[in-house]
Amino acid sequence: MYFTRLPDNTKPGFDEQLHFSKFKKNNIIFNAVSSYSHCDYHVGCLSFKTVLSGEEWYGIDNYRLAIRPGQFLILNDDQTYSCAIEKGEKTKVLSIFFKKEFASSVFQDILHREEILLDNPIVIDSKTLEFFQTLNNIDSTLQIQLSNLISSLNNNGYDSCMVDEQLVFLLQHLIQKNKSEIKRTKNVSAIKPNTRMEIYKRLCIAKDILHSSYMDKPDLNAISKTACLSVPQLIRQFKYVFHATPHQYLLKIKLKRAIALLKHSDKPIHQIAWSSGFENVSAFCRAFKLEYGTQPNSFRKII
Repeated sequence: MYFTRLPDNTKPGFDEQLHFSKFKKNNIIFNAVSSYSHCDYHVGCLSFKTVLSGEEWYGIDNYRLAIRPGQFLILNDDQTYSCAIEKGEKTKVLSIFFKKEFASSVFQDILHREEILLDNPIVIDSKTLEFFQTLNNIDSTLQIQLSNLISSLNNNGYDSCMVDEQLVFLLQHLIQKNKSEIKRTKNVSAIKPNTRMEIYKRLCIAKDILHSSYMDKPDLNAISKTACLSVPQLIRQFKYVFHATPHQYLLKIKLKRAIALLKHSDKPIHQIAWSSGFENVSAFCRAFKLEYGTQPNSFRKII
């Protein structure tokens, strides 16, 4: 199923139960533009979330994170969450909800040997993978897959056969990225695999807070409390896994935002400094030169 508008649960006569019942029976794609949307409570199926412009906020467990262009989030089966697009700038949303049986068939195909698939070509294992529910960057392969999907939908409309084919390849790529995340847990300083996995999940919460709230001067004590890690443990393990302390990582997020604005906007330097979360132009220019060896104005002239 394909929707070009987000549901309006405040509309008179909106049947919320009927609407959400479709999510268990079909693959569903939302390719929509909205300047305001709000859902306080939803228990979803496996889903892929990204935005092509603007930002969308999600509430998972006890924290909130923002999805911005170039990022994606995967939510697992039966995950409770809220989502919101605040009033203001229009946000272009791309959300894909995978029917459980469809996702299970892709998992079975990629995780089992060919001889096992031959013996049971029809029987689908109901088990699903558990993805890391954390912000990820969209790589070039995923970007091409998403662009092709959107182009096909815009030019040819919804064709279930065409869409299902593309969703198979999309899920396969996401599974491979999840495998890479699992390998990354080995960087956690702990002996037991289960402990490493749990610490990694909590570090991802801290990482997502930094990405989502870099404009609000995230507080280390508040982050450690939300991630359920002590401040020393958070700093130590964060550096093991992400090769930077939380403060250093936050600075890289701000500078990456500044680079994007220098490349793709004509905003003056003082506005770029503010839009990237820096307190003033001087702090921005010092950090920029230390990282890239040149001043922002000089960088803009050579790109």
